[in-house]
Amino acid sequence: MTIPFNKPYLTGNEIEFIQDAVSEGHLSGNGKYTKLCHQWFEAQYGFGKCLLTSSCTDALEMAAILLNIGEGDEVIMPSYTFVSTANAFVLRGAKIVFADSSAHNPNIDAAAIEPLISQRTKAIVVVHYAGVACDMDAIMQLANEHNLFVVEDAAQAIDSYYLRPCGERKALGSIGHLAAFSFHETKNITCGEGGMLVVNEMAFAERAEIIWEKGTNRSAFFRGEVGKYGWVDIGSSFLPSELAAAFLYGQLTNLEHIQEKRRLCWQAYSDALQPLQVAGLFSLAELPEYATNNAHMFYIICRDIHVRSTLIEYLKAKGILVVFHYLSLHKSPYYCNKHDGRELPHADFYCERVLRLPMFVNLNPQSVIAELVHCLESQ
Repeated sequence: MTIPFNKPYLTGNEIEFIQDAVSEGHLSGNGKYTKLCHQWFEAQYGFGKCLLTSSCTDALEMAAILLNIGEGDEVIMPSYTFVSTANAFVLRGAKIVFADSSAHNPNIDAAAIEPLISQRTKAIVVVHYAGVACDMDAIMQLANEHNLFVVEDAAQAIDSYYLRPCGERKALGSIGHLAAFSFHETKNITCGEGGMLVVNEMAFAERAEIIWEKGTNRSAFFRGEVGKYGWVDIGSSFLPSELAAAFLYGQLTNLEHIQEKRRLCWQAYSDALQPLQVAGLFSLAELPEYATNNAHMFYIICRDIHVRSTLIEYLKAKGILVVFHYLSLHKSPYYCNKHDGRELPHADFYCERVLRLPMFVNLNPQSVIAELVHCLESQ
């Protein structure tokens, strides 16, 4: 028996749409399927302008360019995140000011942000860990008070929502000025490698398209808005091919089915492992009252790093791949000497204790649960 951590799911439509893209004769970016994906996201979630990218990293780099991040600017973000979140802004010359995670989940602690704001702060980047919303009303209010931009790193957050007290549901990625999504093969929907920039602050929309098209106004030219196109700004080749967009569209047309299957798997884990949490063997993730669960990830919080290491080795020997997650960026070899020295205990807590279990469509989690229970109860 071998159970991988992740297994990409094929809906059956991907090859059909790829063949159609080939027959259309347009394989480079911004063709029929790119446009269909843009329209789908904008209609489904109320996003502003959507631009598919080759990766979520590309989308974050576009966000940094759009915000005119430069030398001397400061950007606040959680330490407990993937390196791309920070690297996109470091590439533009920013100083990263790391905030701690919440005591209740790995997301940025909204109450920890304001003391970090200075005259040089230009943006706040939030990461919706495991597809669970950060406290967006509090963060947006703070950003408005200090005239700051908010970027949502929504890499894991497709089809997840922020719930307001009035009952309004806002899709994650639709709240900040900009947002970035991932369609890497480990995500709920995928095209192998891929991402998307969402522009909710429409003052950025025209420039975003130019940056996306290598710094040219090529898209405007093909819409007949200009007589010729040329180099008008900085940019890069951020577009994915039509083959990737066609694959992604095949996933989008089956999103409801994918999400239903993932939620069943997530709930099976939760139901079976609740008694072990009650027994104090580990903790389960907390879902804030303002957040929904998109079943991107199922993780447990081990009692300490030694328990986690034991579980990883035991389950690996049984053919089950379970993995830890981020290392605190403020302690990373690259940035530790640039960090201001503050302790970020909650980021370090999750760094040492989070253990992610296999999660994919068509997974039967019972074998994972049985071996996990056996190992924990034998310790």
